[in-house]
Amino acid sequence: MSSLQADFDRIAEDVRKLKTRLDDEELNELYGLYKQSVFGDINIECPGMLDLKGKAKWEAWNLQKGRLKEDAPSAYISKAKELVEKYGI
Repeated sequence: MSSLQADFDRIAEDVRKLKTRLDDEELNELYGLYKQSVFGDINIECPGMLDLKGKAKWEAWNLQKGRLKEDAPSAYISKAKELVEKYGI
């Protein structure tokens, strides 16, 4: 396992332990970066307008479209570290 993958896995686990629930903007940014890191460009249809949570997740991932799958983990790690420092675990 590469050190980038190990760092990614470690910080993803730390995010789950945050003392405070993230606001919607922070959650969406992290979600989009996570999905881009793991799966690459979005490959699902946009949910219907009544599925607000699903639509927000889809939009967050779609915003990351085009970001290289290799670059997304570094961006996720950077953002997650910022949030861990801000909120603590």
